[in-house]
Amino acid sequence: MPYLIETFDKPGSLDVRRANREAHLVYLEAHRHLLLACGAKLNDDGSDQGGGIYILDVDTRQAAQAFLEADPFFLAGLFERHQIVRWRKAYLDGRSHL
Repeated sequence: MPYLIETFDKPGSLDVRRANREAHLVYLEAHRHLLLACGAKLNDDGSDQGGGIYILDVDTRQAAQAFLEADPFFLAGLFERHQIVRWRKAYLDGRSHL
């Protein structure tokens, strides 16, 4: 059952993001079997907007929360807030899943 997690960085925390990015990427690679998609949110000019989106294939909201709480970004205190919602996979990679 997919869950979408949207994160919002604390204002002025780009240094925290940069300092923990490599550990965050290692964490994502280790859990790639759970990831349908993920990535940073960007401004139109390509600069960092301060947050990200994960779409996970896990069984429960609690599992999605546990995934986020183990992320080095979360552990470093990067996020001001986050939101977790169930997500219906309608189209992915150009294919219908309805």
